[in-house]
Amino acid sequence: MKSLKVLTTSMLLCCATLQAQEKEITITVSNQWEQAKKNEPIVLDIHKLKPKFSVKSAIITDGNNEIPSQLDDLNGDLINDELAFILDMPAQSTKKIKIKLSAEKSQKNYPAQVYAEMLMSDKKKKYPHIQSLTVPGESDVYNSLHHHGPAFESELVAYRIYFDKRQTVDIYGKRRKGFELKDTRFYPTQEQLADGYGDDVLWVGSTCGAGTLKGWENNKPSHIIPTWRTECIRSYGPIRTVVDVIDAGWKYQGNELTMTTRYILYGGHRDVQVNVFFEEPLKKETFCIGVINVKDSEHFTDHKGLIGCWGSDWPAGAKDTLNRVRETVGLAACIPSQYVQEEKLDAENLLYVVGAPNKKQLTYHISFASLKEEFGYKSKEEWFRYMQQWKKELEHPCSIKISKRK
Repeated sequence: MKSLKVLTTSMLLCCATLQAQEKEITITVSNQWEQAKKNEPIVLDIHKLKPKFSVKSAIITDGNNEIPSQLDDLNGDLINDELAFILDMPAQSTKKIKIKLSAEKSQKNYPAQVYAEMLMSDKKKKYPHIQSLTVPGESDVYNSLHHHGPAFESELVAYRIYFDKRQTVDIYGKRRKGFELKDTRFYPTQEQLADGYGDDVLWVGSTCGAGTLKGWENNKPSHIIPTWRTECIRSYGPIRTVVDVIDAGWKYQGNELTMTTRYILYGGHRDVQVNVFFEEPLKKETFCIGVINVKDSEHFTDHKGLIGCWGSDWPAGAKDTLNRVRETVGLAACIPSQYVQEEKLDAENLLYVVGAPNKKQLTYHISFASLKEEFGYKSKEEWFRYMQQWKKELEHPCSIKISKRK
């Protein structure tokens, strides 16, 4: 009898331990907008869910269907901070989503909906992968990295971030949907081009490129020269890529800022969410956000944070007209109106002067399309309509409510 009691007690302790290493949550996701939302990002702060363990895996279900998801460590401490997935939400609909968090790692692999890479330049053309690089702010490592910085893609589009004082967002347009960076490394061969691969489609120079945040001094954009600069890939997928640019000790407008610019690209999206974090609340600092004024382009603005253009130019500069063709692109940036202080349009850039006094964060979005896309937009009229619809979608995010914990 004593042995039976000991065995029963041990089983109860074992069950209690297992339960302590798991947590079940039910959330209600609501789309109260009159239009459907496709590939809507759903992001949960794991720390606010208050598990009593370090979360190593998660299973998400919608009724009988499992939903692909990912856990992200966003500060490099090896503890997951966010749980992310995407949903298709019909107009004015509600879905109950069950989430099971666990302290045990899972061997489950979901199909990739995004891809990211950062590569060292290599004379032997092996291009070893790196995840993060930190250099003094004055160091020029632009040509030490293949494709000049981290690059990331969905099936629709690809982006890269320059690793230098410009920190420019540059773009790669595709003819057909699919992943290409692993094959082309942003620089397709003539054979790949003939086979239908995409290519770099924009010359950016020292401009704001495809939606870069820059300093604003002497009534024009200024470069960012911190004490230290880090660029790193926080997440490779499978649902979203997360790329950080960290500027530590940026002496700017009488203050010293430490700023993290985070670029997030979700599967099924052509647009990128840009979160800008500051270590201390801002004072009266002003910045600028916008896009290059592509030569011979026409632009659209609503004067309230949405700005973009449609035009054509030589992507490697006007000097390279022998090996390249003129590329037509649509560019756009969408900035919440509360940050907007002034609109500035000139020969080089279409942008807004922005600020966020007393705040430690601002968020905006960028997007682009290439005329070479077989699946995309074919005229300025189509692109400008997309821009306006895109802003409406951004202004109507789904709501998330935790309805049950276990």
